[in-house]
Amino acid sequence: MIYSIVAAGIFMVVLGVVLAIILAIANKKLYVYEDPRIQEVDDMLPQAQCGACGVPGCRPFAEAIVSGAKTPSSCTVNTPEGNAEIAAFMGVNMGKTEKVVARLACAGGTHVAYTRAKYQGLQSCQAAAAVSGGGKGCNWGCLGLADCADVCDFDAIYMDKHGLPIVIEDKCTACNDCIVVCPKDLFSLQPVSHQLFVACKSLEEGDTALEECEVACTGCKKCAADAPEGLIEIKDNLAIIDFKKYDEILVDRTPIERCPTGAIVWIDSKLGTTRSSTGKAANKTMRTESLPKA
Repeated sequence: MIYSIVAAGIFMVVLGVVLAIILAIANKKLYVYEDPRIQEVDDMLPQAQCGACGVPGCRPFAEAIVSGAKTPSSCTVNTPEGNAEIAAFMGVNMGKTEKVVARLACAGGTHVAYTRAKYQGLQSCQAAAAVSGGGKGCNWGCLGLADCADVCDFDAIYMDKHGLPIVIEDKCTACNDCIVVCPKDLFSLQPVSHQLFVACKSLEEGDTALEECEVACTGCKKCAADAPEGLIEIKDNLAIIDFKKYDEILVDRTPIERCPTGAIVWIDSKLGTTRSSTGKAANKTMRTESLPKA
């Protein structure tokens, strides 16, 4: 009996020694070196985990900075001072990244767009969209139930008095959450230098579009005619801006001036949104509430 106990004890000791040796060898063979600067940089980041920098989270972004694949300025959530601190720590240039913000392709608030049916249910755009697309007359229009504002962790979106989301560009980090949550696919990320923008996604033709929304794009082609060649095309009754050409040519406010509805706009992050100064529909007194059509 005593012999069996002693033998078992010796076996366990030997087994422990053998396993320890195996683990030591494995640790040496499989060891992956990690640059200690990664943790230092990660500690300097805001830990928003938003992905606005183009990588999934702050830790991978820290790794990208240390490897030289990203510059500190790629983090749009961090303060300029915070990014400068990272650059100084790494001994690199902070870099220059143009600010990118979310923009909404709809101007059809309750003062200019018809509501055909009153939705009653869970106050969510996604829920409303699941019920025959929501109650709005325009199938492409914003439903105004604030999913985008609710999902924004940076308080960069609020709802105006007409039920339209307004993006506060200074707070927007281009995190992409509003794009993902919007059931109408109305948001897109745009560099702030892309000031010419089509605030509509309706594919209805001419008067049919206007029956549902007074500021809808009618596909009249006036903006395309006034814009630099190739910058704007009319596709499926909607003006489409070729943003690949935007950075190659001089773009000004000219294409917005003859828009009869004000659907194509000029956006200034400081001065706000400018529409046609001559367009009839854009300048008339809009109705103050949305009513079902008879």
